[in-house]
Amino acid sequence: MDSINNNYTQTDGTQTEQIIETKRSNWGAWVVGAVAIALTGASGYLFNRVQDVEAKMAQNQSVYQQEIATMRDSTANAAMAMRSAVDELGKQMDTRSTQASAQYQRSMANARVYTDKLTQQLADQSKAAQEQFNTQLGEVKTAVSGNAEKVTGLESNLGNVQTEVTQTKSTLDSALGDLKSVRGDLGVQSGLIATNAKELASLRELGERNYFEFTINRKNTPTKVGNVTLSLKKVDVKRNKFNVEVLADDKRVEKKDKTINEPVQFYTAGARMPYELVINEVGKDKIVGYLATPKVMAARR
Repeated sequence: MDSINNNYTQTDGTQTEQIIETKRSNWGAWVVGAVAIALTGASGYLFNRVQDVEAKMAQNQSVYQQEIATMRDSTANAAMAMRSAVDELGKQMDTRSTQASAQYQRSMANARVYTDKLTQQLADQSKAAQEQFNTQLGEVKTAVSGNAEKVTGLESNLGNVQTEVTQTKSTLDSALGDLKSVRGDLGVQSGLIATNAKELASLRELGERNYFEFTINRKNTPTKVGNVTLSLKKVDVKRNKFNVEVLADDKRVEKKDKTINEPVQFYTAGARMPYELVINEVGKDKIVGYLATPKVMAARR
């Protein structure tokens, strides 16, 4: 019994495997068939796509060839137009070159004529200028000769003038040596004082101040001297003293008991240094002297 069962079991297992194997073989054949069908369909689709692409490429190639042909025609036409324009420009250039050459020749001819004319004018002017120069040179030589004689005379005169200046300076130095400087009645050191006409002339030669000489013959008689007014108030002949009233800048100041050759000082609005009144002579109801004023007028600080 067990033997029968074992045989049955073996037999049944083999059949099962055969059935399974048979099923596997049928499934593989079906898959292969499906794949073959799919490949066939894909091949057909690809074949159709390739034909479509080839057709489109052929159509595009035809369009491109037409466009290329059109471009060639346009290029050829443009080249012909350009060649024609270049030829026309060449003709114009040749014409203008010929005209320019003729104009150049005319200009050169005119320039030669003008140059020859100018050269001749310059030659004539140079000749005339040379003649004028020679004439003027002769005149200059004559003038130089005459001036040389004059210079000799001037040198002689200059020597005489220098001698006179030296003598005058010596005389002035001698005269100034006799002058003296004293302190005025305002306590300011005065300039040099002149006691007579000769010394006053020496002061004028120095040119340091302005000098106004005056004589007052009557008492209480206003006398204009420079830019001030003087009035004699009193005289003392024995003592050589006097009183005088000074009117300056609308202000009256009386100077009392002054002596001869004493600097009587006073200020004015336009002077930085004092005015100096010097009396050299006192007589009966009379004084004689001079007024010295600064050269530079500037307001005092």
